[in-house]
Amino acid sequence: MSRFIIACGGTGGHLAPGIAIAEELRARGHGCTLLVSRKGVDSRLSAKYDELDFVCTPGKGFSWHPLHLFAFVVSQVEALLFAFRLLGDRPRAVLAFGGFTSAGVVIAAWFRGVPVALHEANRRPGRAIRLLRHFASRVYLPDAMSLPGFTPSLVRHHGYPVRAEIRRMPREQARRQLKIDVSGKLLVVIGGSQGASSLNSWVGENFETLCRNGVSVYCVTGQGKGSERVCDVADNNGSVSKAWFVPFCDNMGALLSAANIIVSRAGAGAIAEAVECLVPSILVPYPFAADNHQQANAQFLEQQGGCVVVDQKRLGTLVAEVLDLMYSDWLLDRMTYNLQQVRRTESASLIADDME
Repeated sequence: MSRFIIACGGTGGHLAPGIAIAEELRARGHGCTLLVSRKGVDSRLSAKYDELDFVCTPGKGFSWHPLHLFAFVVSQVEALLFAFRLLGDRPRAVLAFGGFTSAGVVIAAWFRGVPVALHEANRRPGRAIRLLRHFASRVYLPDAMSLPGFTPSLVRHHGYPVRAEIRRMPREQARRQLKIDVSGKLLVVIGGSQGASSLNSWVGENFETLCRNGVSVYCVTGQGKGSERVCDVADNNGSVSKAWFVPFCDNMGALLSAANIIVSRAGAGAIAEAVECLVPSILVPYPFAADNHQQANAQFLEQQGGCVVVDQKRLGTLVAEVLDLMYSDWLLDRMTYNLQQVRRTESASLIADDME
């Protein structure tokens, strides 16, 4: 049995694929230590996986603000010293997903001669991946993407590993699991692991219009962005649609499978899970994402025919976009077919093969 270290904390988009790889390696008899941050998103998600070994590493996010920059530098020194101690029992390899939890362990691994692999989920490499590529002997990238300054022969295009629990299921079964007691159309709105205030506001302003058009709404608002509630709205024929507002959903496979379509931010994780569950989407990229990577993610999937992209400045058109897509069976069927063509169910297995 070998031991692997996976640095994947800081965001749901890093932690979720790290868990997927750890699940696969553990199923093969290997040991895995997952390095996470002290952020709430990490503790909430990792609490579901008692069988995995999570370790909090020092670290703070990068900022140009002088005080925050000083705190970042100090925390990275602490993380480096922590990583040297952690690597005393030499692992077989280190896999890092970027972000502030990656730098310390990658540099320590390089000094100790431990092989380093990096995984970039987005279609524009993040700052950490760009800087740490010099220490890596392997980089996993999305399809048709390269990393400037990195030897192409050391790149593998194995896709985004999705956790084992994120799997498509029959729609009615998914709705029963989540106690979504509607039989008609369902729109699911997801703002990413932290929620999205603009999408939450859009739902609050428009759910009655959607409900009167026969579309129930399930909005995952994000922790600390509103209390849980359910609203009933009757249309002109007396049929009742509903709007759910929940801070968090810990059964994303069921939630995505329950939806006819989703409205979502365009993080790599959100897209990969939607593709895995074959649910057509309208993506609203977060306009302030680093290097505008969400726009690149969304545009690539739109080019494959798997989504519609709406700029956040055009949220006023989103109701019409939702209704047009929701009631176009031909377009929904076509988008589902296109999602089947880009689906990569073997990503975790391929990466684990390569790590071994």
